[in-house]
Amino acid sequence: MAPEPNRTGAGASTSGTKDEAAAKKKIESEDLSDEDLALKQQLELYVERVQDSDPGLQKIALESMRQEIRTSTSSMTSVPKPLKFLRPHYGTLKAYYETMAESELKKYLADILSVLALTMSAEGERESLKYRLLGSEGDIGSWGHEYVRNLAGEIAQEYAKRQSEEAPIDDLMELVQQIVAFHMKVWSNSIHFTKKIVTIWNIDATRCIRRRLLIMFLTNFNLLQHNAEPEAVDLLMEVEDLDMLIEHVDKTNFKRTCLYLTSSARYLPGPDDMLVLDIAYSIYLKFEEYPNALQIALFLDNLQHVRQVFTSCDDVLRKKQFCYILARHGITFELDEEMVNDDEDREVLQDIVNNSKLSEGYLTLARDIEVMEPKSPEDIYKAHLLDGRASAGASVDSARQNLAATFVNAFVNAGFGQDKLMTVASDSSSSGSSGNWLFKNKEHGKTSAAASLGMILQWDVDSGLAQLDKYFHSNDNHVIAGALLGVGIVNCSIKNDCDPAMALLGDYIDKEDSSARIGAIMGLGIAYVGSQNEQLRYKLAPILSDPKASLDVIAFTAIALGLIYVGSCNEEVAQAIIFTLMDRSESELGEPLTRLLPLGLGLLYLGKQESVEATAEVSKTFNEKIRKYCDMTLLSCAYAGTGNVLKVQNLLGHCSQHLDKGEMHQGPAVLGIAMVAMAEELGLEMAIRSLEHLLQYGEQNIRRAVPLALGLLCISNPKVNVMDTLSRLSHDTDSEVAMAAVISLGLIGAGTNNARIAGMLRNLSSYYYKDTSLLFCVRIAQGLVHLGKGLLTLNPYHSDRFLLSPTALAGLITMLHACLDMKAIVLGKYHYVLYFLVLAMQPRMLLTVGENLKPLSVPVRVGQAVDVVGQAGRPKTITGFQTHSTPVLLAAGDRAELATEKYIPLSPILEGFVILKENPDYREE
Repeated sequence: MAPEPNRTGAGASTSGTKDEAAAKKKIESEDLSDEDLALKQQLELYVERVQDSDPGLQKIALESMRQEIRTSTSSMTSVPKPLKFLRPHYGTLKAYYETMAESELKKYLADILSVLALTMSAEGERESLKYRLLGSEGDIGSWGHEYVRNLAGEIAQEYAKRQSEEAPIDDLMELVQQIVAFHMKVWSNSIHFTKKIVTIWNIDATRCIRRRLLIMFLTNFNLLQHNAEPEAVDLLMEVEDLDMLIEHVDKTNFKRTCLYLTSSARYLPGPDDMLVLDIAYSIYLKFEEYPNALQIALFLDNLQHVRQVFTSCDDVLRKKQFCYILARHGITFELDEEMVNDDEDREVLQDIVNNSKLSEGYLTLARDIEVMEPKSPEDIYKAHLLDGRASAGASVDSARQNLAATFVNAFVNAGFGQDKLMTVASDSSSSGSSGNWLFKNKEHGKTSAAASLGMILQWDVDSGLAQLDKYFHSNDNHVIAGALLGVGIVNCSIKNDCDPAMALLGDYIDKEDSSARIGAIMGLGIAYVGSQNEQLRYKLAPILSDPKASLDVIAFTAIALGLIYVGSCNEEVAQAIIFTLMDRSESELGEPLTRLLPLGLGLLYLGKQESVEATAEVSKTFNEKIRKYCDMTLLSCAYAGTGNVLKVQNLLGHCSQHLDKGEMHQGPAVLGIAMVAMAEELGLEMAIRSLEHLLQYGEQNIRRAVPLALGLLCISNPKVNVMDTLSRLSHDTDSEVAMAAVISLGLIGAGTNNARIAGMLRNLSSYYYKDTSLLFCVRIAQGLVHLGKGLLTLNPYHSDRFLLSPTALAGLITMLHACLDMKAIVLGKYHYVLYFLVLAMQPRMLLTVGENLKPLSVPVRVGQAVDVVGQAGRPKTITGFQTHSTPVLLAAGDRAELATEKYIPLSPILEGFVILKENPDYREE
């Protein structure tokens, strides 16, 4: 190719390169198949014709070009050939477009340029969107999925730009409407569709032609089900108009859409997360998927939504299932005539909400699994598996060892109603009778021993109160205190019209003896957790300002009020605790129990996020000894279970500081990291890694809190890496770190009967046989691992880890805050704080019941849950499953599904009590 005469020397020097490019082009064209070469020449001809002066020719060329591009882009796996061959002509067509007069043809060309910009446009230019807005208003989906996806991305960028400039966005929203409609499209008449496809595929033609005809058919009839709900949701989130989603969902795609909405809510900042869940709630209500709507209402802590679910549904059987969900969540809820018309039905439903059948269901599970036989502490210790030195230590009958055995016995036989220490008949061997065991404990030890009877008879109010009654006639105040606490434990999670806990405990609140007062106050806190009972506020609040009340009574009163009003943001209770904190003297603020006062305040704001800000400001006026401790506790409680990354960073920042000896606020900051990050799996894993770093670089008071934080993150879920870390820390030179690690080993294995943890703890009991304090912790951990003989869990999350029970979390963090000072509280005379764990104890079962609410055994598949969010079609939700007959146990991360079509479950998540309805369409094979 000869250089042009008017070129400069520099230009001439590039002629060689041009020749090479031409040669390369020639070789490329030689490499093309005959069909591709014909297509390339055809497209080049169209480009020439588009620039022709004859409008008729232009129209034919544009139509043909459109057709070629459409048939190739409808199912893209690589860059389609028409787009590849038109690439060199993109600039030419753009330049010609600018010269065209306004007409339909110009819009046609704009459409084609919009598609070409998919591969040609420069980064950030948004030319695809620019030409789409200038083009015709035809069907956007006919250009293919990849084009629509690219356009959605450009719309999001343009929307953000226009919002910052306050420019109009109407044209963008019209386009969004089209894209959402395209993404949410579903199959039309499937039989007609299948027949048509078979007809096309049987045409007597080459494979290539048949394929092209098939693509044209799919494109023209828009019959593709896109399974692209997540993309529609993402786009609507970007343009802040999720309400548009409600009109586009239908019965074929609403479940996938809502699953994506609820899953993405965990990763959104407030208030977007609540908005997204509100949309999901509205969609579920629209399609009468009431159990899912109820779960979202509980997640939002919106009792108006809960009422709406009850009033929207007319089926009493379904309402019974709602009541089981409410009972598992642990909230106090009163049904009224508007929600349930019939008085008899309302009474039955209220009984379910009040958890009155929990004990019966739990014992049904125990009988089915054949674990009703009571176990003694020795059955748990298994000292015979160890070498001589441990068994020698175990034979010493010390009060501390007996106290440990009391707790182990209570944890292991919890809810079974019988054991080998406390409930044996008095005419049996004298060494085993209840009275004798009680008096093998000293002073405050008797409080825990008497209260342990409450845990053994947990959830069985009638039998429990009858058996505890004998202790009320004792002359020993410690025994009476234990009986009072036992009454609270028996009534935990169970609501009763007679209010036996109030009647029995109310009179002891104002007694002179502090141990009896604490027993009554703590018992009321446990029995009425989350009830927001005004009567109790009038009784308990004056104690906080009573100058004669001892510090321990005041501390437990603050905790009890925090539990009764958990997550309520009640101003009166908050003010009472704030004034109490302000009135404390310098010396009192240094006492270990004082740390329970800020915790009582924090529990009022559990999970309530910004609502805590006013109180947090007031806490800045406190004495500097308690100020930061209060700040950390309030922050961690308010954002517990939210997964808020910024708050985790804030708490980590406090943990990175090196402080003077006196300061103690880093402990609750470490616990706070676990409380905030436990919301979802990703944050949980990252928190575990962050805590590992704190172990290496943190101060001693941080190292003492890290094992407890790990215990909370993996509660009743023994992850191997966490187990190994805690095992390492259980031999730490600092005894407080070792004690926290041992207790946490019990927490992560709670109710799992995990053989590896049980072996570790046995070895630790041998290792620490001379250290009574550490041996006590080892025993407590052994009791926790075998909690309820392996039928109970402490995990505050339920319903496929979607819902967090505030009452369960409150119990756990109260116990963990007490463990921040093991020596003064748990190993001192306040060991009964361990009974706060009763708030989190729930059977980890699936119990299916028939329409008459009697147990019904059906086959179910139980396997590891699989995350199916955003996956197309109907993917399997469990893997590695086994088939069992109900009732069955569910481990952490397990999911169950029915293995028969004979029944329809009334709850989408098979956990706890699930009502089964007979399937009218089922036919025996």
